[in-house]
Amino acid sequence: MATQSAAQPGAARTDPVRVDPKHYKVEFENEKVRVLRIRYGSHEKSVMHGHPDGVMVCLTGFRGKFTYLDGRTEERSAKAGETLFMAGEQHLPENLGDTPLEIILVEMKG
Repeated sequence: MATQSAAQPGAARTDPVRVDPKHYKVEFENEKVRVLRIRYGSHEKSVMHGHPDGVMVCLTGFRGKFTYLDGRTEERSAKAGETLFMAGEQHLPENLGDTPLEIILVEMKG
């Protein structure tokens, strides 16, 4: 899975929990990490938001389309059970699959 190479400024202003609470829920948070549960139904789309560097644990497989601030798009996919590092970025994700997806994202702080 490809990721952006550098954290994008402004991620705090576009917190996914604030701008898209339907898909993003905080499961745990302390001074070092924030753990998000991410759930999308089939073919559901989010809004533009940001994440810092983190580790993603795929509870289900997924195939998604990511649109970036500059307008370019990228497709990504992962299998259920995969654990991946995600560099911080701003994006608008969309579930391209016919089934729901569920991911745990551990966002790093500081």
